[in-house]
Order: sequence, then C-alpha cells, then structure tokens
Amino acid sequence: MSDAALPLKTNDLATRRDDRRVRGESVAVQILLIGLSLAFLLLFLLLPLITVFVEAGARGWEAYKAAIFEPDAVAAIRLTLLVAAVAVPFNIVVGIAAAWAIAKFEFRGKNLLISLIDLPFSVSPVISGLVFVLLFGAQGYFGAWLKAHDVQIIFALPGLILATVFVTFPFVARELIPHMQSLGSADEEAALTLGASPWRTFFSITLPNVKWSLFYGVLLCNARAMGEFGAVAVVSGKIRGLTNTMPLHVEILYNEYMGAAAFAVASLLAGLALVTLALKTLLEWRFGDAIAASRRH
Repeated sequence: MSDAALPLKTNDLATRRDDRRVRGESVAVQILLIGLSLAFLLLFLLLPLITVFVEAGARGWEAYKAAIFEPDAVAAIRLTLLVAAVAVPFNIVVGIAAAWAIAKFEFRGKNLLISLIDLPFSVSPVISGLVFVLLFGAQGYFGAWLKAHDVQIIFALPGLILATVFVTFPFVARELIPHMQSLGSADEEAALTLGASPWRTFFSITLPNVKWSLFYGVLLCNARAMGEFGAVAVVSGKIRGLTNTMPLHVEILYNEYMGAAAFAVASLLAGLALVTLALKTLLEWRFGDAIAASRRH
C-alpha cells in the first residue's frame, strides 16, 4: 500500500466515525440492529427455504424425479409457464402505457388512475378471484351470454390469466411511475422539437432511460405470476391435470399426504425464486453504476 493511500483510509474512518456521532448510533446499537435483521432472515426466510430443498430430496433422486415428471406435475408446470408467458407481457405493455400517461401528461382522473393501479395491493387475491367468478361464472352477470357463445372463462385458462394479470399488474407500473416522473419530459420535448416522431422518441429516449426500472418490474411481476395462489385457486376449480398451476398442485399433494412430492414441486418454485434473485443480483453487480446513475436522475 502506498503512503498516499494511508491518509485517504484515515479520512474515511474519521468520516464514518463522524457519521455515527451525527446519527447518535453507538456500535452496540448497530450490532443489535444487524443481529436482529440476520436473525429474522434466518428464521423466516433461510430456514424455510432450506427445509423445502431438504425435504424435497429426502427420499432420493429417483423419488424426486418421479414427482417432477409425474403427468399432473408436468401439466401444472406447463400451465404455470403459459399463464406467466401471457400475463407478464400484457402487464409490461399496459404498465408502460399507464406509467407514461401518469408521468408525462396532466389529465382529469389522474389520481383515480393511480388509485386503481394500487387496487390489487389492497384487495385480497381471494376476493379478486371471487369477483371474476361473479362476473364470468355460470351464474355470473355475463354467464348466460358466455354460455350461449360457448365461451368458458372460469375453470379454464382465460380465468387463470385474468386472475394473474389482476394481482400482478401494479409491479411494472409502480416501478416505472416514480422513475419517469423524476426524469421529467425535457428529453422527449427536445426530440420532438428536432422532428422525431412520438414513437421514435419513446423507443429511442423514454424506454432506454427507464430500462432498469422496467427490468426490475418484470422480475417482480414474473415471480408473483408463477407463485400466485389465492386468486388462481378461486377461478381454477383445482381440476387436477387441467387447471392446476404449480402452487395449487403443491397444495393438493400436501393435502393427500404426499409430502415428498409436494416438496419436490415446491422446490421448483423456490428454484425459480432463487433464479430471479440471482438474475437481479447479477444485474446489479454487472451494471451497478448504470443502475445507480439511472436511479439518481
């Protein structure tokens, strides 16, 4: 280490001590807070996650593979991926449109639109699923019309998609709105003044400026879409092999005292969550400076 680096490190230590004195936090308080945080993470996050993988492999690889490749489990996995593949892109498009409208324009009903975007956060997923049943079920408001035109929504794929879209919609929009508001409209106005079309302005300026926030929103939306239980349970009918997603299949297996198979399928959901977390961490590690810069603007 060069002598020139020593004063810098000494100054850094002094700065940290000054910061602690300003905040009034002692070393003991910091250790206590860190210890409580680590204890919470260990007890409520890490131990349950470890338990899932331990129980999933308790009976060996052959039993695990049999549980995963069992026909009903394969159907549940395919259905979960299909629902997410439809719901997430839909929420990306609508979320971007809603965030763009709220952040860039002034119009009547703007506050109402913001409240509606937050609605899925305040309504129980079970209640939202029940609402779809009351609307599109056989005895619902549109049930007779749907039956006359041979259209089935409840207890079928469309109902699963509707329920998933509803509960996951806020994630993309809520990530984009504050970021777009902080950026303002100066760049877009300059581009339009120079002759760029609205669509070219959007794809060349607006979208690149919010790409990190958009990616975060997509990650959260996808994770919730694959793990949603309450709303999907109401509209699916829990028809084994037909309308069961992975979370519903786990519940059925567990209720039938097939614990090893339930944990095996649950380990796939946990693995998807870990992949999402790893992807987010890799993104922050690889492009941390760019993400931090975009958040500051």
